[in-house]
Amino acid sequence: QVQLVESGGGSVHAGGSLRLSCVDSGSPFASNPMSWWRQVPGKERELVARLTAGGVQTYVADSVKGRFAMSRDVARKTVYLEMTALKSEDTGTYYCWTQDAYSATVHWGKGALVTVSG
Repeated sequence: QVQLVESGGGSVHAGGSLRLSCVDSGSPFASNPMSWWRQVPGKERELVARLTAGGVQTYVADSVKGRFAMSRDVARKTVYLEMTALKSEDTGTYYCWTQDAYSATVHWGKGALVTVSG
């Protein structure tokens, strides 16, 4: 059973940094693409960054380009979202996503809240 668990959210002042982690248990980690999404209340969930199954970052949203970067540690079955130069508009709940390469089943984590003040 696939389970995605995010951590690393919190409150930070504008200009600060945070690193989100997502541990993927129960899936063939290096076979599946993974991505980070975020959602602000009242708005649709938006894609922030994406890694291919091979670990290549193929997408970063224009709004975070140059400030956010996604990476992974295969041994730890963990993906990261390194967030720097945070802005108040980065506030939201960040979700980890993966899709099984064989069944096409999509899995979501429960989310990590990021609050940027100032």
